[in-house]
Amino acid sequence: MASTGPAAEAARAAFRAQLDAKGHAIERAHRAVEGLEQAFADGALVRSAALEQMLADLAIALEQDEGQRLGGKSAEAARFILRAISRELDKA
Repeated sequence: MASTGPAAEAARAAFRAQLDAKGHAIERAHRAVEGLEQAFADGALVRSAALEQMLADLAIALEQDEGQRLGGKSAEAARFILRAISRELDKA
């Protein structure tokens, strides 16, 4: 069952706002995940198995070595996964 109430709606809206924000896709992804993790910690949203897997996949796409700047395929993978997370949040 999806989380309801103002806090859940605000968390979903904040996540989606990060997807539409200006800036590099990787940086937006990091900010979106930070906000989502905070929403889980606050109890505004419930972490589902599907979201857990998507976040794990996103972490792999965002993985980088010290000083390495991600782009290209990593950025495209991040955008793809973030859109999937956005759809799944309606069930969280």
